[in-house]
Amino acid sequence: MLNSIDAVMAALQENDARPYGRHRTVTAEELVDAAEQFDDTAIRSMALLELMEAYEYDGERSKSPVVFARVLKLWDADPDGFGEWSRQQVFWRFKWVATSLLGTPDVPLAAIRRWHEEMRGRYRAAGHGLQPYYAQRFHLAAHTGEGVQDAYELWAGRPRTEMSDCHACEIRSRAVHHLRQGDDATALDVWRPVLGGEATCAEEPYVSHAQALLPLLRQGRLDEARSSHLVGYRFARGKSGLARAVGLHIEFCALSGNEPRGLELLAENRDLFGATGDPVSRLDFLTGVEVLIAGLARAGHGELTVSGPPGASWTVDTLLAHLRTEADALAARFDARNGTGAVSGRRRDRLARRPLLAEPLALGVRAAASPELATAPVVPAVPVREVEPEPEDFTALLLRARELQLVGHPDAERLWKRIDERLTAAGEDGAEALLGPDAGPLGQVRAELAERRAHEALDRGAWEEGANELLAAGGLYRREGLAGRALAARTRALVAELVREDEEEPDASADPVESAAPVIDWAALDAALAQAEQLAAGGAPGITDAGITDAGIADDDYLVVLQCRAYAAHQELVRLLPEAPERPPAEQAARFAAAVTAYREAAVARGSVRRLSVARQYAADAAARQGRIAEATEELRTAIAELEQAGQPWHTPRAYGLLGQALLQDDRQAEAVEVLHRALAAAARWADESYPFAATYLMAGHASAQTGDTGSAIRSLSEAASRFDRKGPEAAEDAARTRLQLADLLTSADRTADAVAVLESVVAEGASVGLDERVLAQARLDLARGLFTLDEDRDAAEEFLRLAAVLEGWTEDLHLRTMVASEAAVALLHADRWEAAHAARAQALAAHEQWPQAGPVSAMLRQFARLTAQKEGPDGVESALARLAEADAVRERLEREDPSAETWYPRAAVHYERSRVRAVAGDYEEALAEAERAIAAYEEGGEQAETPRAEAVRLAALIEGTDLGRLKAARRRLTVAVERCRAHGLEEAAEILADLRERLAD
Repeated sequence: MLNSIDAVMAALQENDARPYGRHRTVTAEELVDAAEQFDDTAIRSMALLELMEAYEYDGERSKSPVVFARVLKLWDADPDGFGEWSRQQVFWRFKWVATSLLGTPDVPLAAIRRWHEEMRGRYRAAGHGLQPYYAQRFHLAAHTGEGVQDAYELWAGRPRTEMSDCHACEIRSRAVHHLRQGDDATALDVWRPVLGGEATCAEEPYVSHAQALLPLLRQGRLDEARSSHLVGYRFARGKSGLARAVGLHIEFCALSGNEPRGLELLAENRDLFGATGDPVSRLDFLTGVEVLIAGLARAGHGELTVSGPPGASWTVDTLLAHLRTEADALAARFDARNGTGAVSGRRRDRLARRPLLAEPLALGVRAAASPELATAPVVPAVPVREVEPEPEDFTALLLRARELQLVGHPDAERLWKRIDERLTAAGEDGAEALLGPDAGPLGQVRAELAERRAHEALDRGAWEEGANELLAAGGLYRREGLAGRALAARTRALVAELVREDEEEPDASADPVESAAPVIDWAALDAALAQAEQLAAGGAPGITDAGITDAGIADDDYLVVLQCRAYAAHQELVRLLPEAPERPPAEQAARFAAAVTAYREAAVARGSVRRLSVARQYAADAAARQGRIAEATEELRTAIAELEQAGQPWHTPRAYGLLGQALLQDDRQAEAVEVLHRALAAAARWADESYPFAATYLMAGHASAQTGDTGSAIRSLSEAASRFDRKGPEAAEDAARTRLQLADLLTSADRTADAVAVLESVVAEGASVGLDERVLAQARLDLARGLFTLDEDRDAAEEFLRLAAVLEGWTEDLHLRTMVASEAAVALLHADRWEAAHAARAQALAAHEQWPQAGPVSAMLRQFARLTAQKEGPDGVESALARLAEADAVRERLEREDPSAETWYPRAAVHYERSRVRAVAGDYEEALAEAERAIAAYEEGGEQAETPRAEAVRLAALIEGTDLGRLKAARRRLTVAVERCRAHGLEEAAEILADLRERLAD
């Protein structure tokens, strides 16, 4: 019951701890009513200020002026009734009201200017500087577009005062000014302290991250743009008070080629359509959404279902019409109020923007897999080579496609697609009429198209579909009397089932028995070879480079049969090599050598550089897997040189990719990075859609990480994850594993917020795409730890508890239950959920009895001791010491069960914590003794223990000098420790100790 001032005060404090949102706002409104029953200025003013703050951060700024008017009325009647904090807030929030008035088009400019003068008069009377007043005048000028530079100089040239906006917010305002002047470089330079995390506040650097997105893109600082999106959007997501920032993130997705991600953000934030309490922020949100939706409409996706205002179904076209109507009207209201066209002009400028990149920027996170996103477009790459025009004549188009196909040119795919489209459009009756005398029969064309469909199916892993299409093609060829073509198609069908992403890194955890399937039908392949030899010796006519010949089988069809045998032998060998990498079974090794040699010799005899390069790649891959790296690299470099010399550079990417793998295997990481990027560049240049981009980016990421080039590694892993996404649900597991590696790399680079954003996307999609439970569990564990590092303790605790629930169903790795329960208990402690923390501690201790995990359990108990003493003071000493006794028992059990275990750290750490607890109890002599025991225990750890040892020395000196008054002894202790730290290269620790020594000298 809120029937006393103390009860209302307690409720205000409880509400202040809640996150901003509707619950906090409604409660604040109720608490204002409760405070009104008391004739007490202090409680009434605090309740009103709490309500004003709730409105400010919940997208209800337009309500602030009315609340503040009540605050001022109380102030004018009883200023002495305001507490110290409330007095400061009265003057601070004049700026909030000015911002609210400016952002509401129904408030006349005259009223805004009167408020500025009111603020000026009140500040002068209270002795406050006028820099904040001039800041508000600048904001007005920037909004209306009149007298901007003069107003900026009047504000920016004045020194800051205690009532100035926080430093981070002022930096943002200065940066945005330069941004609007068209100077991205200066804006980003001004922003550096905020974007770098040096200047922060409640909403910074997150708001600046949103506003800096496009300047970063335009300046080519793509890594920073990616990071700003990941970190900034996590903070803004779903917050009414940050609708403007959400709109900027959606716009960024549209302009960086990430339309599916933009649609996901729109779906996550559709409730923001109902937030009308901050009109200027709403206009910015609607405009950001319109940039995305208008782009989709221009790309021809008007019927795509998208998220819009709740209560109705929306398509791109209907939402676009709604956005234009509302946003145009709102902008016009501002213009009418302002007497200028500045607001509408800025809106038009945003809507005129077009994608800034040739290809989508890989963000590291994945848009949710859902039907409405499945057809969302991807910004196409800008061609980096000139593409020849398609012949208008159908027969000429067909002959050119065959010519390009013979040499494996990637443009053949484009021409075959066009041929398919034109045949389909002509229908059954009109198809024959398209064919000229040189085109060959229609059945042959249909067979060729079936082959193309087969290759597309095999590229996406649909081997059964691919095999069926090849068999169909073989039947069509046979009916047309093209025996050689029919044989080549049927032979391809024999090995279609063997097609795997063999360019990808092998799965070391795969079952060798399972990986050996399917069985290779060598009898059928032998029969195909015999038939090919018979046709080559003078069978039925076939088609060669020169057209019709009596050779019986075209050279390329003959080579296809040999390639299929070589490929099958290669796959057979590769599946056995993981078991015996140095000496494969003799039978399979001999079969591989014979098949590849035959293929190689036939390619040389028939002058096919393309087929020869494939033979070399098979040989090189087998050699590399058996550790013969020099042989492998020589084969691959020769293949690349021959392809370049023959004028067929479009075949080099796969050879470069294999060469990169071989160099990685030989620990030549820097060379591997260069070669892998050559592979990627060549594949992109020739638009080879079948190239394994994802796997190559993954390898490049690993190699870059090992060379210490973290930035390149992050870029490559982000791109790898994005490429796996494009391959569809069958690659979801690969995408998730890649993101786990990316998150680990980001964490090691001290970019935990980025890592958490990546991990959140893995966890969010995990169940829907059927991720392996272990992958998902690892993602949850990493996410929970990341959230804890970011001090998002409640969310961290929830993730730990979810993971603990999952582990209950596991029958292996049961020690994880102990570890997770321990970490959950610590997170709950830091989240101030003590009852739940104690329950988790009990679970951890019970689990430890069955599945010991001494490290996590001991760390948990030490945290309990530390935080108990901090929270309860002397009253918590007994409980804290009990936890430390439990930690000692955990260590002693480990020493009994594993005498070889190193236990110096948990022993030293317990002494350290016991010293702190004893100091809280006022038992300083025992506290000092425990600190010295900690120092002695750390001595056992050698070099790796120098940093925690220095901290134990600091604690001992603090107790000795401050609590016991033994200043000389403390300084002597510190002098020795400073010299020791410097001898071990611990300059930061040395500075800390030296600083304490100086303070103890006073």
